[in-house]
Amino acid sequence: MKKKKKKKKARPRRSFKAEIVELCGRGNRSVGQVARDLELTETAVRSWVRQTEVDAGERDGLTSSEREELAALRRENRRLREDVGILKRATAFFASMPK
Repeated sequence: MKKKKKKKKARPRRSFKAEIVELCGRGNRSVGQVARDLELTETAVRSWVRQTEVDAGERDGLTSSEREELAALRRENRRLREDVGILKRATAFFASMPK
């Protein structure tokens, strides 16, 4: 007989990250200590803190909205390149057909 796993109530990821960044920003614990206490990687927590600083204008870099826009543009560019490739192959196919 299989045991059913109890599902944990999932917190929205963004609010979780915001809470972690807030803990680090209070200054009473280091980023490394917060990461260890919550069993997270220090690298991930540091990147969340860094991105929050960029979004607040305290640090140079791409904001979250700029990153999302860049990712969308890259997806669109990749799709358009695939479309051009398909059209080139279709053109070559139809050009090679006897008249």
